[in-house]
Amino acid sequence: MSVNQQAHTGPPYGQPQPGYQGYQQPAYGGQPLPGVPQSQYGGPYNGPMPGYQQPVPPQGYFPSLGFPSKGSPVSLNSDTSSLAPNFIGSLRAPPTSGAPPPASGASLPSGHPGYNQFGHGDVQNGIPASAASMQRPPTSQPFLPGSAPTPVSQPATFQQYGHPPASVQQLSNHMAGMTIASTTASAPPPAGLGYGPPTSAPPVSGIFTATGSGLYTPYTASPGPPPTTVSQGLPLAQPPFPGQPTPTQRLPTQVPGFAPPPPSTGIGPSSYPPATGAPRPPTMPGPPLPGQTLAGPPASQPNHVSSPPPPSTMSGPHPGPPMGGLHGPPPPTHPPQPGYQMQQNGPFGQVRGPQPNYGGAYPGTPNYGTQPGPPAPPKRLDPDSIPSPQLNELPPQQKPRHRIDPDAIPSPIQVIEDDRNNRGSEPFVTGVRGQVPPLVTTNFLVKDQGNASPRYIRCTSYNIPCTSDMAKQSQVPLAAVIKPLATLPPEETLPYLVDHGESGPVRCNRCKAYMCPFMQFIEGGRRFQCCFCSCVTEVPPHYFQHLDHTGKRVDFYDRPELSLGSYEFLATVDYCKNNKFPSPPAFIFMIDVSYNAMKSGLVRLICEELKSLLDYLPREGNMEESAIRVGFVTYNKVLHFYNVKSSLAQPQMMVVSDVADMFVPLLDGFLVNVNESRTVIASLLDQIPEMFADTRETETVFAPVIQAGLEALKAAECAGKLFIFHTSLPIAEAPGKLKNRDDKKLINTDKEKTLFQPQTSFYNNLAKDCVAQGCCVDLFLFPNQYLDVATLGVVTYQTGGSIYKYAYFQLETDQDRFLNDLRRDVQKEVGFDAVMRVRTSTGIRATDFFGAFYMSNTTDVEMAGLDCDKTITVEFKHDDKLSEDSGALLQCALLYTSCAGQRRLRIHNLSLNCCTQLADLYRNCETDTLINYLAKYAYRGVLSSPVKTVRDALINQCAQILACYRKNCASPSSAGQLILPECMKLLPVYLNCVLKSDVLQPGLEVTTDDRAYIRQLVTSMDVAETNVFFYPRLLSLTKADVDSDALPAAIRNSEERLSRGDIYLLENGLNIFVWVGVNVQQSLIQNLFGVSSFSQISNALSTLPVLENPFSKKVRSIIDMLQAQRSRYMKLIIVKQEDKLEMLFKHFLVEDKSLSGGASYVDFLCHMHKEIRQLLS
Repeated sequence: MSVNQQAHTGPPYGQPQPGYQGYQQPAYGGQPLPGVPQSQYGGPYNGPMPGYQQPVPPQGYFPSLGFPSKGSPVSLNSDTSSLAPNFIGSLRAPPTSGAPPPASGASLPSGHPGYNQFGHGDVQNGIPASAASMQRPPTSQPFLPGSAPTPVSQPATFQQYGHPPASVQQLSNHMAGMTIASTTASAPPPAGLGYGPPTSAPPVSGIFTATGSGLYTPYTASPGPPPTTVSQGLPLAQPPFPGQPTPTQRLPTQVPGFAPPPPSTGIGPSSYPPATGAPRPPTMPGPPLPGQTLAGPPASQPNHVSSPPPPSTMSGPHPGPPMGGLHGPPPPTHPPQPGYQMQQNGPFGQVRGPQPNYGGAYPGTPNYGTQPGPPAPPKRLDPDSIPSPQLNELPPQQKPRHRIDPDAIPSPIQVIEDDRNNRGSEPFVTGVRGQVPPLVTTNFLVKDQGNASPRYIRCTSYNIPCTSDMAKQSQVPLAAVIKPLATLPPEETLPYLVDHGESGPVRCNRCKAYMCPFMQFIEGGRRFQCCFCSCVTEVPPHYFQHLDHTGKRVDFYDRPELSLGSYEFLATVDYCKNNKFPSPPAFIFMIDVSYNAMKSGLVRLICEELKSLLDYLPREGNMEESAIRVGFVTYNKVLHFYNVKSSLAQPQMMVVSDVADMFVPLLDGFLVNVNESRTVIASLLDQIPEMFADTRETETVFAPVIQAGLEALKAAECAGKLFIFHTSLPIAEAPGKLKNRDDKKLINTDKEKTLFQPQTSFYNNLAKDCVAQGCCVDLFLFPNQYLDVATLGVVTYQTGGSIYKYAYFQLETDQDRFLNDLRRDVQKEVGFDAVMRVRTSTGIRATDFFGAFYMSNTTDVEMAGLDCDKTITVEFKHDDKLSEDSGALLQCALLYTSCAGQRRLRIHNLSLNCCTQLADLYRNCETDTLINYLAKYAYRGVLSSPVKTVRDALINQCAQILACYRKNCASPSSAGQLILPECMKLLPVYLNCVLKSDVLQPGLEVTTDDRAYIRQLVTSMDVAETNVFFYPRLLSLTKADVDSDALPAAIRNSEERLSRGDIYLLENGLNIFVWVGVNVQQSLIQNLFGVSSFSQISNALSTLPVLENPFSKKVRSIIDMLQAQRSRYMKLIIVKQEDKLEMLFKHFLVEDKSLSGGASYVDFLCHMHKEIRQLLS
């Protein structure tokens, strides 16, 4: 399958042309003008000419395709509106005694060792951290009649896009919010959030129960009047506190009493099971002795896990860094209700543990990271096992208090589902300023009518504060995640290519912004006023056109740069290096032929694949063959170059052994056209595995390999990409030689940051040289031991390349994943020698950048290569006041060389609203994008600060964002209520997933290389990728409809949602787990795995067997559908319940406590509430 993005071809604008097959022409800005034909973008590309050209539809792979929607969620007793604070449900205060809680509620210190995603070997293409997806709640739903209680003081309104009307602006102080009210308790609310040590042993494993979705009802809305009473259908209602509304008042719904749960106990830090099979493979300093085989994991061991976990049981706590400054809230001001002890039960019915005596800010407050106290004596009777009187039989003061119901707190699954139902059916039209797009998890079409598609740009907020003081007060980061070359689904039109001839694109004289839909033409069209800097510029004579009665040019709809948010310009020679048009780029394949690479079968596999893959190099438009030239190098301690000139009968090898002063021994015949030299290349690829079959060389070089590729591209005067296949730490004597510096003892110390930094500056300098030449480096790593990804990845990272990692590579289990990754990497659309600049309108400016690139100044992002999967995240700061009337504008301009050697400018424009009320800011935020930014900010922070400092800063910023909302936007309510903005109600759950990720809170089994690898991966991820990486998608395969094409309904990431009789699939963008319960029906096991019993299922399967039955076909089609949505091929891991690999799977159930010390969702919500109360007091 070719992934080639085709080039943009088409005739000059303004001439009637036949319609372009398969595309619906966009109606730019409304009805077409009379006399302007609707289909104007067809015809072949005939070289540079005035006008602009139509894109050809892309072929192949579209990771941006969304997911099918599930049916409408069941609404319980009532809905809440997007303008009423969110209802959280029944809550219970902390107990004062009792047995320890179950594992799912356990808290461990952040330093605890944990079974994590890397528990058995290195991540292969990474197993991420606590993968949390970051869905943004719906923001512009219509109200349904009777859907919500609304405050008396305000009318029911609906979200207005664009510049809000005055009536909407009045609502600033009654924002949509979410309320978790606080139970009154005699025991102070602790913060048992996963930062405190355990206090007792793990509970006995019980039966899994699949709980249904709970009281957190979907938000549907409409312009109808609100009801006058509220019936929330909660298991209990406590009498309101003084000053709180009674249930019959039409005020925001709030549940009295949100008390954080007690610090509960958990599974011992080292209680993970022993590794499957053999111990971790030893390193290979030399050829094996007679009878020895190549080091590698046992067949049953997944290759993405680091090393076998210790088989020990509870081995004592490993306290992590204390959480500084986390003190408890003030004691509750209301007395406890008599009659019921406040008990919190676990999913298996055990009573939760007592409140230990932590030495905190006041009695009952935990001191994070301290040693556990002695376990409390077990309680003899569980009051909850005694039938309670019915609610209406009790006097008001005796109504029972319940623990926080996980079904009653905001559910990512419900938010995603609601957004799909509300916004998935209609196209997203980009013609309105400041419009918040649907979530990345919603499958929707985009119609470009003047603003760039959200597939290209997503913002943390679409309504920017007018002043810097307001921005500082809210602490909401203002950032955009930009994916300039994003792949579009086939139903959407690629950016049109505009050719203005030798004069080039029309630009502002002062700030050099490119012509765009927001420029204002004046003086009858003779001049235009820049929308970014307000400078007036003369319109060039060839570009002049008259204005109509509205002030628009009469050719408005004929010119993409006037009517569309995204388009391309053909660049003139002025935009080229040395004022010379570029040559087509080159691909150089550089293969490690050392002992490990040969013995694993890797070299033979690569050579076989390249024979066919070279026919699928990227090409443009109607080109019959790719313009890209190819070259080949093999290496161990020395480098071998190959002459594959078409006139040769056999390839010729030239060896360079002086790696200290690297040069390319041949120019003619090294870089060749594939079709012309096909027979010589095929002969070479046949010979390489044979030439080195008996090698005994174990040492490798690395930096000289990059230098060789760089010198080859310099000699050919072209840009290009190096594909390097490398297996070991480069310890041979050569520039860039590295030593093994892996040291687990540095974790949780101030020196931990050195593990993420390169060990030498040599590679930074080499990266700078590569960027200057347009030499991008893609790295495929196959380590059997420590490799120093933090150093080897520097050149890849700074040149805009990609890293792929396959630890303990084995042909039978890893071949499919590696070959799929290689095929996509070679075929995908890529721009070379790229420079990106982001311009903004007066009042804000781009101040910070995150991603895989190099910067030689403060404004230009330079990338030797930029592919369709890479994103650049840009942060903005105020440098002046903004105006509500004019809003704010962004223009991203990317200058790059296409794969055919054409120099182009790709332009994306976006207009945002500006606000003077904080409520408008909070109403227009995008949580998924916010989490993408916060994760990248934190992952960069670990390079220069202790991890604990980075974690604390994240928690503090999140608390400040929510405290500002509570103080300035929410209706007055008890301090015991947690109130979250509607658009940010998932911020706590997603932020907790980032905090629990292996970069910020590793278990003992996570290798240093894993952490460096994931840190680099996440920094280039788009919003959809971080979304599923941090909050993985969990599907019940048993519930899948075999007759439908739709995916089965997703469920929340918690162990208590799993049933022993079902099969589940979990995916996070890097791995797919298939979890099989012990009580699954034998017929299902037979249909899916082709074996007759649970015990016969093999953990070593890397693909499901192809069986001719509906269930097998359905599950394999689901996996294929998920693989097609991701930019990397995901590793399949089979997990049997109660098997050793299950702890690895549980690491991704991110709503539960993690063994590395991460808090559960409920506990973290309590902790955030405490932090917010502290800030407000």
